[in-house]
Amino acid sequence: MSDFYCDEVLNGSTEVKIVFETDRVLAYHHTRPYWPIHIVVIPKTHVGSLLTIEDNELLLELLSAVKAVAGTVVEEHGAARVLTNLGDYQDSKHLHFHVNSGDPVQSARFIA
Repeated sequence: MSDFYCDEVLNGSTEVKIVFETDRVLAYHHTRPYWPIHIVVIPKTHVGSLLTIEDNELLLELLSAVKAVAGTVVEEHGAARVLTNLGDYQDSKHLHFHVNSGDPVQSARFIA
């Protein structure tokens, strides 16, 4: 199965605008945003989902990054959502969190 984050983002095939980065975590502006502010936070190693992560230190580092990014979004835009999907709702089987703000962009309103 294809993994956009490993296959495209982490190997440099798709350029991204980085918001936050550590040795093990990357946060960047979504390449096809669904909201006016749409940031994706991912581990730099493959982890299938929130349900399969076994490295608790990585999970804490990931959540710390989500917290930092969300805090900045709230500070700059007044509100933020933090979202992750599981099971059939998870299109890319690589653990990722969406940090977003604003109403869905027009083209995203038709995405179920």
